[in-house]
Amino acid sequence: MRRPLSRIRAALREGWQIARGITGERAYEIYLEHHRRTHPGVPAMGEREFWRWYVDRGDTHPGSRCC
Repeated sequence: MRRPLSRIRAALREGWQIARGITGERAYEIYLEHHRRTHPGVPAMGEREFWRWYVDRGDTHPGSRCC
C-alpha cells in the first residue's frame, strides 16, 4: 500500500494536470499527441505558430466561452 504522502502527491499532480487542461495550457501537448498519431511523417507546427493559430481560432470561433 502506498504511503499517505505519496498518495497526496499523486492527487496533487493529477489535480494540477486537470487544472492545466481546463485553462488550455495543455493544448499544445494534446495537439502534438494528436498530430503524431494522425499525421506520421508530417512536421507539426512549432509551439509559437500553434499558439497563434489557437488564439486566432478562438477569436473567430468563440464557441461556449464567456467573453
